[in-house]
Amino acid sequence: MAAQGRTAGRARGGGRRAAGVVLAALLCATACTAPAVDVPDTAAADIRATLDRRAAAVLHHDPDAYLAVVDPDATALRTAQRKELGHLADMPIGSWTYRLTDVSPHGADRATADVRLGYRLKGYDSAPVSVDRVLDLERDPADGRWYITADRAAEGGGRQLWQQGDVEVVHGTHSLVLGVGRSRDELTRIAATADRAVPAVSDAWPERWAGRVVVLVPDSVQDMAELLGSPAANYRGIAAVTTGETGGRGTAPADRVIVNPQAYAMLGTFGQRIVLTHETAHVATRTSTSAATPTWLSEGFADWAAYRYGDRTAAEVAPELTDAVRRGELPAALPTGEDFGFAGDPDRLARAYEGGWLACELIADQWGEEKLIAFYRAVGGHSGRDGAVEQAMHEVLDTTPQDFTARWRDYVRDLLR
Repeated sequence: MAAQGRTAGRARGGGRRAAGVVLAALLCATACTAPAVDVPDTAAADIRATLDRRAAAVLHHDPDAYLAVVDPDATALRTAQRKELGHLADMPIGSWTYRLTDVSPHGADRATADVRLGYRLKGYDSAPVSVDRVLDLERDPADGRWYITADRAAEGGGRQLWQQGDVEVVHGTHSLVLGVGRSRDELTRIAATADRAVPAVSDAWPERWAGRVVVLVPDSVQDMAELLGSPAANYRGIAAVTTGETGGRGTAPADRVIVNPQAYAMLGTFGQRIVLTHETAHVATRTSTSAATPTWLSEGFADWAAYRYGDRTAAEVAPELTDAVRRGELPAALPTGEDFGFAGDPDRLARAYEGGWLACELIADQWGEEKLIAFYRAVGGHSGRDGAVEQAMHEVLDTTPQDFTARWRDYVRDLLR
């Protein structure tokens, strides 16, 4: 699973350009049935019934029913839960389910449950986003029912957008933008940019994909980090990331493009279009991207799709790599996964993105765009990373990694010197 990102950067003729990230994202869930739990009494079945009632209350937007499964004495939790349900009011929720994955009893009347929430946005998600939660519950001896006393993210998980505030919803032609704490005008402009990105990506990636994108716009970089379950320092300067599960399983879990509003706002119109087109390309190529896909290819292709019909020169698109080449520092090899680490040197990061973009430009230029797409699919379809690039280069491009690298170095030097 991966989350790929695009930083606020020097997009052809714009300000500084940096990089993206690889993070854990979200798994697909089904319904609240047949969990892999083994509890010697009826606790699991009764807890499952509590969760089913809660899911139905969300779908019917019934605050009383939603709070009916929360412990009456958990005053703070009940207040927070009422607010959360209200924040969901405008979201087009098509399904909402809970799957019980584990139960740890604490005596006869208390338990901790690991739960996988799965939700789908109507008209946008072909498969659900899933979120792992941990619930504490107590059983009321009077009626035998279990009531929630605490609800928290699982270890390594983050908060959800609706937990950060009231969700503003903007429907675009090809996009759905969900924001918290941002003006409707800003969200509408982001939707318009996303609406331009979707057909541009469909033109660059003619394979079948959903042809729509969901964009989340939290109020700050801190809120963005909370959504991703990581420190805010990881995302300062990063304009957007895309979360989703890689791999070609018939139905891929839903992707989310998450925008850092401060970094995104620093970009001009052109830079914002490049960022959202780049992220949308990750959504489109998700099912053809796998653990076998090197970062230079996934990020390079996303940049290739974003810059495909631009009028900037290679030197304008790749300023850091241009500076390096003109200093006599021609890269010896294609960027490695480590080169894309955002915690290090930002210039190295920028050169990695620029090098990946030029590698995809080289394939499209000298082999053709159809070959670039076929190469991307062939690499992602390999059973593992070992040998994936080598085999795809042999079968699709009739070359070797050594020959390709030499041609790439010549291409970089000729374009940027």
